[in-house]
Amino acid sequence: MFNFKEIISVTLILFAIIDILGSIPIIINLRKREGVIQSEKATIISGILMIAFLFVGDGILKLFGIDFQSFAMAGAIIIFIIGLEMILGKDFFHTDPEIKSGSIVPLAFPLIVGAGTMTTLLSLRAAYSVPNILVGIILNLLFVYIVLKASPWIEKRLGKAGADVLRKVFGVILLAIAIKLFKSNLPV
Repeated sequence: MFNFKEIISVTLILFAIIDILGSIPIIINLRKREGVIQSEKATIISGILMIAFLFVGDGILKLFGIDFQSFAMAGAIIIFIIGLEMILGKDFFHTDPEIKSGSIVPLAFPLIVGAGTMTTLLSLRAAYSVPNILVGIILNLLFVYIVLKASPWIEKRLGKAGADVLRKVFGVILLAIAIKLFKSNLPV
């Protein structure tokens, strides 16, 4: 049932997609604007969104008559574009920076659980068992919580150059993941 290798793979894939370290500058700006970040609330809402989409995402696809391979290939393209964003420093997906709703929007959604995370969860479901995906989600949520709580400390230690390096490294990892997902869902 539980497979350590699958758990590590799922955890790393979700870690790269969520990119909580790359989001630290946004988290810091949000904390300055809102005064406080409700780490517990943002983490719990993110977890509910991820787990719900993991289980109902398939039903949504069936409702629209979309087969999983097509969705997985679309997800691979989205992941590829997100990887390009991270490497090139260009924004292809935009969010409204003027929204002032705090820890749920834009932090839990779409920053932590955005289109890339949702697409990735459905793609992971095709390749990994659900219990291993759930463990990967929980491990990522723990890390997200720690980062949210420690964002002031991280801001001082990481600096802009460190955040840029992390973002580019995870961008390359995402490109490789996207290519793997695309190849594994090609029709035979």
